[in-house]
Amino acid sequence: MPEAKTKSGAMEGRGAYNRHAGLQAAGGALALNALKQAAASVVLETADQPIVIAEYGASQGRNSQLPMRVAITGLRSRVGPDRPILVYHEDLPINDFASLFEVLDSDPDRYVRDDPHVYPCAIGRSFYESVLPPAYVHLGWSSYAAMWLSRVPTSVSDHIYVPCMKGASSAAFREQGKQDWQKFLSLRAAELRPGGRLVVVLPGADDDGRTGFEPLMNDANDVLTQMADEGALTEDERAHMVLATFGRPLHELLTAFAIGGRFCALSVEHCERRPLPDAVWDDFLQDGDGERMVSRYAAFFRCTFVPSLFLALAQPVDPQRKSGLSDRFEHLLKERLGARMEPIRSQVQMLVFARDSHPKVCS
Repeated sequence: MPEAKTKSGAMEGRGAYNRHAGLQAAGGALALNALKQAAASVVLETADQPIVIAEYGASQGRNSQLPMRVAITGLRSRVGPDRPILVYHEDLPINDFASLFEVLDSDPDRYVRDDPHVYPCAIGRSFYESVLPPAYVHLGWSSYAAMWLSRVPTSVSDHIYVPCMKGASSAAFREQGKQDWQKFLSLRAAELRPGGRLVVVLPGADDDGRTGFEPLMNDANDVLTQMADEGALTEDERAHMVLATFGRPLHELLTAFAIGGRFCALSVEHCERRPLPDAVWDDFLQDGDGERMVSRYAAFFRCTFVPSLFLALAQPVDPQRKSGLSDRFEHLLKERLGARMEPIRSQVQMLVFARDSHPKVCS
């Protein structure tokens, strides 16, 4: 069995994620009311020091604009137009930060457009490390990012996606998911000010761990096998292709809070799981354009997951080969999606955490 060597990767660059991550945007939009309420509940000092918002997992920025605007609007209603607001956008060092800055500079819906006292910043670092100083952040936001694990915990031979794996591999991912979730929370608790709030949005999972993405992931898994059979991928490359993601059921997300209702000075202020409508499928039912539908699904998968799968390509990576393989993958995936023709029946989970005033947090 091949040795595990793949880590989580960034989204597809050159603005591809901005163009094709509509599903993630829709999931985040379901949590905007929770974010608005969190902004209204954050404890704000009377001094004129800056208010700090941190986004953990910003990617290329387009899906950040509406949430940040909602948060800033809520805070402005409390402190007026002149108090400085710092917005930190965190993501991995390999993230396409150029596209993020382009959005902040020229997107018509950019949150900085009408507020000269908002100052955006970017941080290239994993959120499984400390990102900002202790007791610094008033309001945190993370949408469709904490599903990514810090690493691939074990070698995998039967599938790219955890809910479709068998045997010990699935158990290893579950344990990694538990450790990473608690580490994510403990680090954010240390960074939040007393009275701060953290809003986290994640893909939903049933109690058995199934997310609704399994049919799509089965298609993708079969496409990679086909590409290996064609000789486009080597046996070693195919064997190491796995997604370092884990869909945690709501009860597992809350396990750390079972004793005393606190974890690292955080308490759960709100949590819910809701079905996520599939806008791509709904558009297809309206216009009947099957080619457009499968193209949108395939582009979503490519921009979100293919870069992580292709971290397994032989090093050094030939950019032309990688681009060609991505195109071939997308073409084959569209063929399979066209033969199946069904929606993505996914869910979204929203949690709001409050940082209490107790001075001790997890080490």
